[in-house]
Order: sequence, then structure tokens, then C-alpha cells
Amino acid sequence: MLLGSVSAGLSEPMHSIAMQGEPALKDGFRNFPYVNPDAPKGGSVTYCVVGSFDNLNPFILKSLRTTARGMIDTIYGNLVFEPLMQRSADEAFSLYGLLADSLDISPDRKVVEFHLNPNAKWSDGEPVTADDVLFTYDVFTAKGRPPYSDRMKKIAKLEKTGERSVRFTFNENADREFPLIIAMTPIVPKHAFDKETFDQTTLKPLVGSGPYRVEQVVPGQRIVFQRNPDYWAKDLPSKRGYDNFDRITIEYFLNANSLFEAFKKGLCSLYEEPDPVKRERDLDFPAMRDGRVVTETFDNGLPPVVQGFLFNTRLPKFADPRVRRALALLYDFEWANKNLFDGQFKRTASYWQNSELSALGRPASEEERKLLAPFPGKVLPEVMDGTYLPPETDGSGRDRTELKAALDLLKSAGYRIEDGKLLDPHGVPFSFEILTASQSEERLAALYQRTLAKIGIAVTIRALEADQIQMRKQRFDFDMLIGNTGFVGSLSPGIELLGRWGSESAKAEGSFNLSGASDPAIDAMIEALLNARDKDSYIAAVRALDRLLISSAYMVPMQYDNRKFVVYWNYLAHPDRTPIFGYQLPTWWHKPD
Repeated sequence: MLLGSVSAGLSEPMHSIAMQGEPALKDGFRNFPYVNPDAPKGGSVTYCVVGSFDNLNPFILKSLRTTARGMIDTIYGNLVFEPLMQRSADEAFSLYGLLADSLDISPDRKVVEFHLNPNAKWSDGEPVTADDVLFTYDVFTAKGRPPYSDRMKKIAKLEKTGERSVRFTFNENADREFPLIIAMTPIVPKHAFDKETFDQTTLKPLVGSGPYRVEQVVPGQRIVFQRNPDYWAKDLPSKRGYDNFDRITIEYFLNANSLFEAFKKGLCSLYEEPDPVKRERDLDFPAMRDGRVVTETFDNGLPPVVQGFLFNTRLPKFADPRVRRALALLYDFEWANKNLFDGQFKRTASYWQNSELSALGRPASEEERKLLAPFPGKVLPEVMDGTYLPPETDGSGRDRTELKAALDLLKSAGYRIEDGKLLDPHGVPFSFEILTASQSEERLAALYQRTLAKIGIAVTIRALEADQIQMRKQRFDFDMLIGNTGFVGSLSPGIELLGRWGSESAKAEGSFNLSGASDPAIDAMIEALLNARDKDSYIAAVRALDRLLISSAYMVPMQYDNRKFVVYWNYLAHPDRTPIFGYQLPTWWHKPD
């Protein structure tokens, strides 16, 4: 006998779900507000990336960081594999029907049942069934990579309640966000995969439910996707206005310079340049001058992506937070902004800057203090009372104030200077290596290197190709990295924080916890925000986490410009409205000839 929703105390079927509050769009909505529902279909686009690829399966650990873009992709779209529900780019965290057209959920979010859309089909024409969902969790648990392999740790029971319905019952390890994570987990077809070989890399085109099929693979160089004219979801409200190109090509380049040269020649359809000086210097070529290439600046409503120098705290040299705080004082943002960025950047100081989730300028609330009380001394007093600001120099490159402050901190940690060299508590000269993947990263590393040399720290800079950097990241084989490091700005931070800052992920090969953060206080704040039942409790938990991350100095945050400066060939067009997540490439289209 099949189980019914009523017996589990579930809600009436819902077309959508939000992490906090109610979704913005009511049942029966025609399309997301940031798309052009009548966008023409046709034409082609070529996206260009730095790196390489040797695998098409994005769910396995092997070649994790060299898996082809586009199979599942937050930038280019989930072209081949899809989740049960689609995220709106204009809400903090709301999901709408896709493979599942509705869900029932218990008030405590411990039980959720998904009802699959009866029209959902795989690219080979086979229907998507409950058995596919069950197989997905079975094979991900046995052969998948984190975080997919960890999903079942929070599931007490997964059962088929009909040919097109599945019920998840969660255990005590699950939190209130977890049903949404389940809804966002991509589903794979049971009939098209062999469980025994699932964890092996492959360059064979894979069957998915998404809008595109893999048409051509040139390993390490190119992958071409062809739009499926029979795509089952093309008229769904959550997909109307998406997937407008007939053909999507992703080209790979060894470095950013060769990619930019390819863009100027018309081999790449668009190019994003964050460096204002390079924009002024390099964006002067024939196609730009005659209007075949256009520029546009897009705003977004998310906290800025945190970019900076990231410490590998697994190493003894970076284990002491006093050392990290001292080194964090020595990035001269004012000089860099004036001389490298034409004064157009702002200093990053919070992991949720410019949002209500940020601790900057806000004294800790009573609820925050209660959350942090079991962990005395973890948060600096100035961070707790809201007076903290990042160091500020006079911009001359010779300001000695921060040098003295850094030296005082290092001396408190047992360091000393002898013969012009900084020695650690064991008398060993303090040195480390910064890995870089582009010329702009090298310039920033060189600036930091010069400042650190003034207090006797010997820094070397090693430039590597993007694929080499990715392999180093996967093995945590580095002293310091420079760049984005995966910390994407969000108005609804949640379970992804476990993979970036949680103690369990610190030793998990391939995780995004590149810093090696392993702190019970951080774990407790993540647990609190995941289980918050109201907005005030959620905000308090995120701000408390922000205070911990700022105080522990796992990164030396650099600068940000929340605008996206995009250069693109004029055969492309996009919707008029930009959602809070910024411009969405899957909603762009090729102008009709």
C-alpha cells in the first residue's frame, strides 16, 4: 500500500518553498520577473574559461576541479542535469517547480514529499521516475563526491510513495534548510548509469533531463552543447525565457591573457573585466571602436564576493590567529586602490558586507552574545562592540603605523627580528609562498611581498596555470592562495558553510574549506543559523559567524566592486531587468539575423 501525505502530517501540495518567509510568486505565475518570456530562440554563444577539463561527470571526486563546465553550472546554467526545483535569482532563497511540480512538507520540516512532473523526461525520451531519485541518492552515497555523498547522513528514510513521488524523512542531524538542499540536488537517470563505474571519469556524453545535450567534446579544449528541441520543461513558468541559444560552446584557455586575445578576435562572445585599469588600457581595439563590441555595467544586490589572500591554517606557521591578524594588517589597500585600481574599489571587511547579515558597525545583540558565550575570547572586543574597521594607511606605501602594530602582535606570539629576518618562536626564519594564476594576481602578491619584506618575512611568488592551481587546491597543497576561493556572496548563507568553514570539511579532500578552518565556535554558529526558526534568530547567528571569521583572520580580505563590467559582441541581447543575483547568462539570447 502506498503511503499518503495525510498520514505523515504534511501540508497541502505547494508549488514553491522559501527558506525564510513566503516565496514572492504565487501559484500560476507565468515566468520569473527578470526574464524575457518572449525571447527569440536560435543562434549560438561561446563562453570562454581559463583551465582544462578531462571529465563530464560533475558528481565524482576524480577530476573534481577539471570537470567540464556547463554540465551543472551556476553561471552558464544547468545545461544537462537538473534539480527537483529551480531557484529564483530575484529572491534570497526561494525554489519553484521543475522536475518536481509540487511538494508537501511537515511544519517542522522533518518530512517532505516531492511530486514529479508527469511530463518530465530524460534527453533520450525516457520518463523521470521516483526510481531515478532513489538511484541518485544511492549512487551519490556510494560513489559520489562531497557534498552529494553526504546527503544520506541526514536522511532517516527515503521511500517511493508512487511512480512519481518520493518522501524524505530526516533525522536529528538535519536542519530547516535541508529540504531546500534536497530540492536543489541534481537528479541522474538510473537507466543511463552503472553504479559500479559511476566514480570513473568519462568523456562520453551523458543523459540528463536538462535543456541541452553534449554534441562535441575536445578534451581539455572545447565542449559543445546543442539545445534539445524536445526539452520537456521549455514552457514551465520556472524555465520560460531561459535556454535561448541553439548552441553553446565553452572554450578553454591556459591563461587569462590568451582568453582576452581570443575575445578581441571574436572567438568568445563576452568577457568580464574586474580591473578598472585594464579596462581603460586594454579595451581599445577595432571591434570596440566601431560598435561591434559593447560594454555594460550590471549591479547586483548580493554581498560582494570575498577576495583576498587565504591562509592554509593546517600549516603550523599559520595556526596562531595572532600571526594571521598581524599579516592581515600588512595589505596596503589604499596604495593598491590608488595605483592599481584608479580608486574605484572599496575595502572588504565583512563576509556579508553591505547587507543586514554583516556585523560591521553593529554591536553584538543579546542573542549574538548568548550564542558566543560558550566560546570566550574568540571574538575581538572591537569586533564584538561594532567598532572594528580594517587597517587604513596613508596610501604612500611607506606608512609605518601598521608595520609597528603587526610587529607588536607577532612579538606577543613569540616572534622576533634578528639580522633583518623575522624568526618564529623556534628561531626559524618565517617565510611562505603565494600561488598566483594571473598577472593581476601577481601584481597584488608582489605588493604584499614588498610590505612583508619590511618586517623580515621572505615571501616567494609562484605563478601556475589554472589547472595546476586547481589540483593544489584539491590536495590543500599550498601556503597561501590569492583570489576568490569559492566564497560566493549570499543573502541566505546556509549548508554550503559546512563545506567552506565546518570542521569536518577541513580534512575532506576536494572540499571548499581551503583555509582549513576547524573551530567548534564556527560549527556552533553554522548549526544555529541552519536551525533558526525566525528571521531575527537567523540574522543573529550569521552576524555571530561573521564576527568569528573576522576575528580569526582566515583571509586577508582585499577589495571589491559589486558591479560587474561586461564586454560583449553586439549580436547578444539580455532582459531589461537585472535580478538581485546579478545578470543571468541563461536568460540572454542571440539577436535574430
